[in-house]
Amino acid sequence: MTGLRPALDVLAEHDETLLAAYVENRPADPAPVLRRQIRAALVHPVFFGSAITGAGIAELIGGITTLLPPPDPPVDGPAAGTVFKVDRGPAGEKLAYVRMFAGALHVREQVGADKVTGIAVFAGGGTESRPRVGAGRIALVRGLAGIRIGDPVGAPPAGTREHFAPPSLETMVQPARPADKGALHAALAEQAEQDPLINLRQDDTVSLYGEVQKQVIEATLAERYGLAVTFRPTTTICIERPVGSGAADELIGVDPNPFLAQVGLRVTPGAPGSEITFGLAVELGSMPYAFFKAVEETVPRTLEQGLYGWRVADVAVTMTHSGYYARQSHAHGTFDKSMSSTAGDFRNLTPLVLMAALRRAGTRVHEPIHALRLEIPADTLAAVLPELGRLRGVPLATTTRGPLCVVDGEIPAARVHDLQQRLPALTRGEGMLESGFDRYAPVSGPPPVRERTDNNPLDRKEYLLRVNSRLTVALPSTVR
Repeated sequence: MTGLRPALDVLAEHDETLLAAYVENRPADPAPVLRRQIRAALVHPVFFGSAITGAGIAELIGGITTLLPPPDPPVDGPAAGTVFKVDRGPAGEKLAYVRMFAGALHVREQVGADKVTGIAVFAGGGTESRPRVGAGRIALVRGLAGIRIGDPVGAPPAGTREHFAPPSLETMVQPARPADKGALHAALAEQAEQDPLINLRQDDTVSLYGEVQKQVIEATLAERYGLAVTFRPTTTICIERPVGSGAADELIGVDPNPFLAQVGLRVTPGAPGSEITFGLAVELGSMPYAFFKAVEETVPRTLEQGLYGWRVADVAVTMTHSGYYARQSHAHGTFDKSMSSTAGDFRNLTPLVLMAALRRAGTRVHEPIHALRLEIPADTLAAVLPELGRLRGVPLATTTRGPLCVVDGEIPAARVHDLQQRLPALTRGEGMLESGFDRYAPVSGPPPVRERTDNNPLDRKEYLLRVNSRLTVALPSTVR
């Protein structure tokens, strides 16, 4: 196999036999080593070409057939697949492109809250309607209204889900014509379904990885939907982490709890990178499983907005109290909802209890920090370093290679764009900047506050009036 000699040093890092041959200058065939390491995702082949001229297409096809391992999917067991593309049909219905890794997916099978209504398997350059799609195949699946790119179908396939660095910026998109507000929200929602790099809030705020992404969104909205938009100034996306432990509970049938549910929750700091974990300190059989599930599903949705409005991460939530009213009937046997607990009671009560516990635990706002690498002319270092310091950047290592100087360091994500704008003038247009998300660090000074878009469970009166329009009397904000 030609063209592998320059990559021998890379392959040898993960193969002792090839390393020995490389060091001793003995002949070795790197092709099988390359295939093994590609299969293990240790190395990734890169091909260059042009779709316009066709250059490189033959080499790409050859690489796919000779380098990529053939699929060997298990045909037995539960269905396991991943959605890699989302599109819309002629009538606006959502179409999910699914790759199956194990088992089989059938028409009328339940996927989350949706049911599969149709399957078309790709074969012979087209699609064929089938009652099922098995492992190793790609299919177009209908009926999954709530699906997004990257979502699992069935059991999550091990090691197949893409992981993206969290976006560190956000901006609110506004229509140039106020009458287009509804159309803009629908268009942004559709784009968020089709692009895993776009997250959309209810107030038409979208997440960003950089300022250039605003230009892409603006052009897409204009070309595909005929919408002219403007953007509010870009702000940084922070997170909140609990700083201590806190607990709260509300008892069923005890004022001021208006719901037919009993929920107690304890909040404690979680391990870094753990995001949100949920556990039980009560017996699973103490009430119907659906009620536990309602609480578990409501916890992460509630923690999308913490005490300061930011997403809460690295937190452990434990359910400490549970209780419900069993199904009640009138004398003639009809269901009496007013005296029977439902999953909705637990979904509505959980945010009040959870935010009360979180308030007692306290949170601290953290901002995203980017790792950076600057390549600049060595004689401009004296001008660049003070500017980097003014932007709260920290140089961690400086290396000079002849006329070139490389600076490795870190900088708050909020200041990356400022550095990009100032670098050309500081380096005669010869400076290069690379940056990417690295970690979150506590914010110094007053914590930034983000406007809420939920029902605001921090304000009991406002929350209850929004959740249950039947409540017209203000209830006291007392939580046990």
